[in-house]
Amino acid sequence: MKNTGNMSVLLAGLFLLHVTTVILLLIATIDNAWYFTGTVSMDLWARWDLDKEAWNYTEIPNDNLQEYLHAVQASAVLSCIFSILGLFVFVAQLFTLGKGQRFTFSGVFQLISCLCIMIAASIYADIFYGREKNGGFGHSFVLAWISFVFSLISSLIYFVLRKKSD
Repeated sequence: MKNTGNMSVLLAGLFLLHVTTVILLLIATIDNAWYFTGTVSMDLWARWDLDKEAWNYTEIPNDNLQEYLHAVQASAVLSCIFSILGLFVFVAQLFTLGKGQRFTFSGVFQLISCLCIMIAASIYADIFYGREKNGGFGHSFVLAWISFVFSLISSLIYFVLRKKSD
């Protein structure tokens, strides 16, 4: 009986970690603070320029870096999608699969999500702002890396739980 209670607490904690990861991924992908200077704030989708006292939306310049930008955008969106799918699969697996088969798909989806956000943040840091000296990375960039760690931890826990239940 005590083992069932411990497992329930572990599964509830894992669920909360997964939900937190999804929320952080969505904020990191949508919010406009991946990189900033005193007069510019950029995200994955647009550039905001400070003109006197108002922030103005402008398109990200169309140059030879557009392919990299599209790769970053696609990787960030895929990371969100795979993490959300992993959450739904986790809940479904609790009620449908036998003990030895649970959590494998959830772990795989979280691992793919982890890799996607790592790719997005790495390309963004290296290609777009690896050589800049007058700005800094914003909170959305930091949240992307935190969600990378959370998704890696949750995928490892899914795989360990799968092995424990065999």
